[in-house]
Amino acid sequence: MNIDEFWTVIETARTDAALTSGNPDDAFASALVERLAATSKQTILEYQQRFDQLRGAIYRWDLWAAAYLIGGGCADDAFMDFRAGLIAQGREWYDRAATAPDVLAQHPDVIAAAAEGSDEALFNETVNYAASYAYERINETEDDCTFYDDYDRFCGPRANHEPTDMGEGFDFDNTSEMHARLPGLAQLFLDHGDD
Repeated sequence: MNIDEFWTVIETARTDAALTSGNPDDAFASALVERLAATSKQTILEYQQRFDQLRGAIYRWDLWAAAYLIGGGCADDAFMDFRAGLIAQGREWYDRAATAPDVLAQHPDVIAAAAEGSDEALFNETVNYAASYAYERINETEDDCTFYDDYDRFCGPRANHEPTDMGEGFDFDNTSEMHARLPGLAQLFLDHGDD
C-alpha cells in the first residue's frame, strides 16, 4: 500500500464517520475497521505497516510536548494514542503537525477542548488496533494473535518503528520552555486564567 492509498483509506473512513451520529472518535474507528474489513488480509497487513511507519515518524519530543499540553500530561501509552489520533485527522493535519506541532493550536477540536477544559482532543486509542479488529473479522476469530503472527511473517519481527533520534528533549513542566517552543498551544492550555 503506497502512501496515497493509505491516506485514501483514512479520508474515506473520515467521510463515512461524518455521516454517523455519536462520538466522532468512535465513529471514525468503526468506519476504519469497516473499510479495512472490506479489503483483503494482504491489504490490512500493508495498511498496518504504513500506519506503523507514519506513527513512528512522529515519535518526537516536540510532538510529545504538544500532546502533553493538549492532554494535561501524557504518558508513553497516551502518546501512542495521540499519534494514532493525529493520523486519524487525515493527511493535511498530520503533515502540518509533523512540520510544526504548534499548528495544532489551530485545530478546531483542540480549541474546543481548551475552552471546555477537556483533555481528550486528538487521542484515539482504538485507531491503533483497527487493522487487528478488521483482520479478526476476515478470519472470523476472536484471537488477535493471528493478526500479529501474520504481521510478523509479513514484514519480519515487528521492528521498533520509533526513531532513535527524537530531537531535542526538554522539560514539559517548564512553563517558559513550553511557551517558547509551543506558544499557541501554551496560550490555549497554560494561560487560561491569566487574562
